[in-house]
Amino acid sequence: MRSSKLTVWPTREALSRLGVPRVRIALDIAVLAGLAAWAVYSAYDAEVFHGLGAVLPPLGLLCCAAAVFGFHRTTLANRLGPSLGLIAALAAVGAAAYVAGAAVPAMVLWISASVTAMERLPLFAGLGTAAVMSIGFPLADDSEFGAYFTIAAVLLGGYSLRLDAQARGAGFRLLAQERAAREAEATSVALAERARIAREIHDVLAHSLSAQLVHLEAARIQIERGPQGPFREQILERVVAARVMAREGLAETRQALSALRGEMAPVEDYLRELAVADGAETEVTGERRQLTAEASQAVRRVAQEALTNARKHAPGAEVRIQLAYEKDEVALEVRDSGAGAHGGELGASGSGYGLLGMRERAELLGGTLEAGPEGEGFVVRLRVPA
Repeated sequence: MRSSKLTVWPTREALSRLGVPRVRIALDIAVLAGLAAWAVYSAYDAEVFHGLGAVLPPLGLLCCAAAVFGFHRTTLANRLGPSLGLIAALAAVGAAAYVAGAAVPAMVLWISASVTAMERLPLFAGLGTAAVMSIGFPLADDSEFGAYFTIAAVLLGGYSLRLDAQARGAGFRLLAQERAAREAEATSVALAERARIAREIHDVLAHSLSAQLVHLEAARIQIERGPQGPFREQILERVVAARVMAREGLAETRQALSALRGEMAPVEDYLRELAVADGAETEVTGERRQLTAEASQAVRRVAQEALTNARKHAPGAEVRIQLAYEKDEVALEVRDSGAGAHGGELGASGSGYGLLGMRERAELLGGTLEAGPEGEGFVVRLRVPA
């Protein structure tokens, strides 16, 4: 267990400085890059590099800034080799500055790099980096006591910053877990409430429709056995129509109950079944995924309402259903080849009451519904987040 603590990376929350303002993070990077640039500029002032002219300071600043930024990126990705290479480059800048006679900037750069390594690298790598760089502390500080004090301060400061970042990251992880637990609890409560509502609907509406079907079927059989005549045919037609409506209502009720329980079949399967019953064509594009109950119900109801309008206003027209799974939403389009009368009254009135209700449903979900004549036919387009 002890060796694993030495080799493990700080958590991603700690490395990303979660909870720390971005301005503060940028300032920390800028300070370390500035210290490195200070060492380069101090070395440039020495006669060793004086012949390079004005190129060295800005070039050194860019290289140091790139190294510091790259170090933060590679440590965030837990890439030990590149991270050690970049921190070694900063150490080399300090060594070059020391050779050129800029001892103070070199030592400050070594201290900052050591503290950063202690904070962001696995503990064994951070301690090793600090140990290597601490070799230069006695060279830059004539006082032996001062050098040892600097080494102790570097180790203590770097480890303290590491623990602080870890504690902050652990706090944010706990908050995220608590938020996820609350969301799961809310979802569980919502599902339980939906199940209760589904039971109530089943006990009342589904049983009622089932009983109506039984009585209507019995009435149909008795009427068919009765004497022939125009009155018999009219009553039989009405009973058969009422039986069909009751059967469709029972099927829709069962689908609504399944939606409340979260047991709905994929929406594309429902659309294909609906298209087969109405003689329509279906096309599904995009990567299939599970939709929320609300989005799935909106797609089903709009498709059903659009097909009902097509049968009513453009009987015999060709109907095409297109469902597209997009990045953050799902799009449904129902288009018929239509008749002139279809687009007139329905389009001018903003579609019928059914589509008006579907438009309200879509808006409640943060989506949109458009319905109106297009070409010779009529088009209904629905887009809802999913």
